[in-house]
Amino acid sequence: MTFAGSHILSIGQFEREEIERIFQVADQMKPYAQRQRITHVLDGAILGSMFFEPSTRTRVSFGCAFNLLGGHVRETTDIASSAIAKGESLYDTARVLSGYSDVIAMRHPQSGSVSEFASASRVPVINGGDGANEHPSQALLDLYTIKNELISRGHEGIDGFRIALIGDLKFGRTVHSLCKLLTLFNNVTVHLVAPEELKMPEDIVDQMRRAKLTVIESDSLEQGIGKVDITYSTRIQEERFSSQEEADLYRGRYRLNQAIYTRYCEPNTVIMHPLPRDSREGANELDNDLNDNPNLAIFRQADSGVLVRMALFVLILDVVDQVDEYSRKVRWYTKSRF
Repeated sequence: MTFAGSHILSIGQFEREEIERIFQVADQMKPYAQRQRITHVLDGAILGSMFFEPSTRTRVSFGCAFNLLGGHVRETTDIASSAIAKGESLYDTARVLSGYSDVIAMRHPQSGSVSEFASASRVPVINGGDGANEHPSQALLDLYTIKNELISRGHEGIDGFRIALIGDLKFGRTVHSLCKLLTLFNNVTVHLVAPEELKMPEDIVDQMRRAKLTVIESDSLEQGIGKVDITYSTRIQEERFSSQEEADLYRGRYRLNQAIYTRYCEPNTVIMHPLPRDSREGANELDNDLNDNPNLAIFRQADSGVLVRMALFVLILDVVDQVDEYSRKVRWYTKSRF
């Protein structure tokens, strides 16, 4: 694909070489994300941040990424406070707001809604999550984290690694996008750990198997995490269930704590989670007693979101080669955040 001026709506848009290009550019963004330097390459540019569903990391990291490149952010964070609540269509909203922005990051509770919006937009649109469908930038930052964690442990790269995806695989859009992304790599083994009612959709499983990935499905946490390089837990997507009572049937089903990790995981198995982790009593898919485990990568994972989203912005707005030209050192005290 050509990055300049393109929408980012689905992992299906990318080939492997384009993923590697995004990761290369993300690496180049580290001095700016770590506050070693400042760039104003996007001075005057406006990000329309349209999040019609609750979000912390995705919304804020998109905004931070744009600010760190010198751009400005205008936010809409609730359907009730937008003209959509008055009956305005996505088409009309897109036509209007794309006139106010240079790029738009959008989250919406309905599958396919971001693509519908993008079809009417006059500027590039990045999908920040559309219902239970996809979350492409999350999958990119997840894989970027996986690559860095594997390399730090002596692996040559992503090919040949083993991962366990655990929890709500039916409604979890982050794991849907990540599985599609993994089909671009070789000799990958994927353990899918979920109750029967929350299994990974069959079309995604079939896609992985057609790509020659080894896919092992199980409802046993202990069996699934025994021989992997990465464990990737997800919370129960209770907002996708018909009732809270139904969602509560599965909360806390696959709880990973330090005792289980020590007993069943290989040494240095990386622990990941797209966040937020549900720390309420009865859930705790990642127990707080893992916080001091050096293999807990969830906060490094969140940090990667800024780097990857910075990379997407400079590629889409076609300023990759100008970032350093419009940079300088910071004036205030700072320290590395990575």
